[in-house]
Amino acid sequence: MLFFTQCFGAVLDLIHLRFQHYKAKRVFSAAGQLVCVVNPTHSLKYAPTRCAAAQASTEQGILPPCHHHEAVHDPQLVPCTCPLFSCPWEGHLEVVVSHLRQTHRINILQGAEIVFLATDMHLPAPTDWIIMHSCLGHQFLLVLRKQEKYEGHPQFFATMMLIGTPTQANNFTYRLELNRNQRRLKWEATPRSVLERVDSVISDGDCLVLNTSLAQLFADNGSLAIGIAITTSKVHNSEAEM
Repeated sequence: MLFFTQCFGAVLDLIHLRFQHYKAKRVFSAAGQLVCVVNPTHSLKYAPTRCAAAQASTEQGILPPCHHHEAVHDPQLVPCTCPLFSCPWEGHLEVVVSHLRQTHRINILQGAEIVFLATDMHLPAPTDWIIMHSCLGHQFLLVLRKQEKYEGHPQFFATMMLIGTPTQANNFTYRLELNRNQRRLKWEATPRSVLERVDSVISDGDCLVLNTSLAQLFADNGSLAIGIAITTSKVHNSEAEM
């Protein structure tokens, strides 16, 4: 009986996801758009790091394993760009994508235009929805974050970042579009490099910002569909328009 209940629950979850997929396709009816259902992830960024655990071990008389602080740092190495975790990994920019896929299980999609369908928007902050987007010969990191800018007032922040250098990022323009019930909201900007970190982008306000009431206008049954398009461009501007 328990097995049957679990199977039935799994079937209902699958039907629910397929229904969300259909709704996103109905809202974004342009041919060729790929719909990706993205589930939320609670940030573990401020969890104890490896070195913090080592400090606790020192108090117990165990030698801490943080010897890498004494080594000469290679300036070509970059830290982990995953905004969810305090990850001690460092590596060359060329292998960041494989690290994000293999270690942090972040999916990657192909295509110049996709629909990012974030589920369970009602969950408390901090919560992140993350996907990688591959197009035009480069990889991008899309982050939607629910965060309390002020205590008791959560907001949604959406940004697209190039997994590359700031110079490379200046060659692209990305567009985020929300469209529902004869309302349309667009944000167009030059992506920032992942080397600049998601927290800095949000602090600078260089991203799409939605308060809770505005997000609810575009949400459908607890899910938010964001159309994404990336183009090559030398003209840099950012705008939000209704």
